[in-house]
Amino acid sequence: MRSALLSGAEWFAVLRIGLGLWWLESWRHKDKKQWFGGGGIQWAAGVAEKHRWPVVRRGFDTVVAPRPRLMAYVVAYAELALGLGLVLGFLTPIALAAGFLLNMIYLTLMIHDWAEQGQNLMMALISAVGLFALCWQSWSLDSALGLFAS
Repeated sequence: MRSALLSGAEWFAVLRIGLGLWWLESWRHKDKKQWFGGGGIQWAAGVAEKHRWPVVRRGFDTVVAPRPRLMAYVVAYAELALGLGLVLGFLTPIALAAGFLLNMIYLTLMIHDWAEQGQNLMMALISAVGLFALCWQSWSLDSALGLFAS
């Protein structure tokens, strides 16, 4: 593959790092006091209760609603872990797969909100591209440690 300035593997590393920074921004911009106090899950509950797909309402009521505090921590710290993992290139395929899954969950929950759909769809697409392009081959702890060698 010919490319300007960087090799193909390095461009995919740039994409991976950019996605990681996006996840870190998702973590950074949260009002932690409000989020961990129940605000984030209350907001999602309002979205879920009006969702057009009954399976989403039932899933939210079964998995998230009974444990709002735990789920607030799971979501926030998953974003932080994904961001750090992708920026550092550590356990990258796991971070990409988990990020893809988290974005698809967000996308499904926010099916009515076009702005959220765009962000989550782009993040999911970058995760899929990064996973299939083996974006941990360059500039990553995975590469330095010999993890996930191709």
